[in-house]
Amino acid sequence: MRERTLAVQRMQDYIETHLEQEISLAELAKASLFSPWYSYRLFCSLVGLSPAEYVRKLRLSRSALRLKNEGCRVIDAAFDLGFGSVDGYTRAFYREFGCKPKEYAKAPIPIPLFIPYGVKFRELRKEVFDMENLQSVFVQVVEKPERKVIIKRGIKAEDYFPYCEEVGCDVWGILKSMDSLCGEPVCLWLPKAYKKPDTSTYVQGVEAPVDFDGAIPEGFDVITLPKASYLMFQGEPFLEEDYCEAIMALRTAIDRYDPTLIGFIWDDENPRIQLEPRGERGYIELMAVRRK
Repeated sequence: MRERTLAVQRMQDYIETHLEQEISLAELAKASLFSPWYSYRLFCSLVGLSPAEYVRKLRLSRSALRLKNEGCRVIDAAFDLGFGSVDGYTRAFYREFGCKPKEYAKAPIPIPLFIPYGVKFRELRKEVFDMENLQSVFVQVVEKPERKVIIKRGIKAEDYFPYCEEVGCDVWGILKSMDSLCGEPVCLWLPKAYKKPDTSTYVQGVEAPVDFDGAIPEGFDVITLPKASYLMFQGEPFLEEDYCEAIMALRTAIDRYDPTLIGFIWDDENPRIQLEPRGERGYIELMAVRRK
C-alpha cells in the first residue's frame, strides 16, 4: 500500500484508541509521520472529512450506542466522549441524527451511525492474491427461524463493493443502530422470489422477529423469510488488512464443499448470508441447505 494511505490509516487508528481523550492535530501528525499541515491535507483528501469532523461524527455515534445499549445518562455520554457541555452535545446530536439524545435514550429509533472505514481497505481491493495455501474452515449447521428482514435494496449490485457504490456507506450505520435477531446486521444475496424488478441481488439488512412492527427507515423494504437450515462457514481469525484474502479463502472452501456428505443439498430458494468481516472471529458466510 502507498505510504500516504498508511499515514492516514495510522491517524485513524490513533483516533480509535484515543477517542475519549483530547486529540490534537499535532498528535495526529506524530502518528502519521508527516507535518501537521500535510497530515491534515492527506486526511481530508483520502477520508473526505477533516480530522475534527471525523472525530465529532465518531464520538456522536459511539455516544448514541452508549445511550441505547448501556442506558447511561446524557451528561455522562457527553463528557465521556469529549464534549464540553451537555447543551453543545445535544445540539450536535440533533444536527447529526435529527433527534435529541434524551429522546433517543428513551425510545431509540434507526439513525445513521458513522462507520469509520479504514482507508487501507481501498488499496486492498486492487491487490491480487495467491490462494495456494488455504486456511482451515469451521462448518456447522444453523437453524434460522421464520423472520422479517428489513433491507435496503440496491440497483443491480451482485456483491459488496458495487452495492456500496450504488447506495453509499451510510446504510451500514443505520443498520448498526437497530436491534437484530442474530445480534448484528447481515448481508444477503436474494433469490429471485425476493427481488423486485430493477433491484440488486445483494442487499444489506437486519433480521427481526416475525411479529416486528417497529420503525422502518425511509427507503427500506421488509421481506419475510421462512424457517430454514444453513451451513455456517467460518474461517480462521485474520489481520484486518488481510480481509480480502480471508474472504477468497472461505469462498474457495465453500465451492469445494459437498453438503451431501452430511445429508444436505444446497437450497437456492433461501438467501445466502454474509456477516461483517471481523478479523478477531474469522470471515463468516451462511449457505442455505435442505435435507436430501
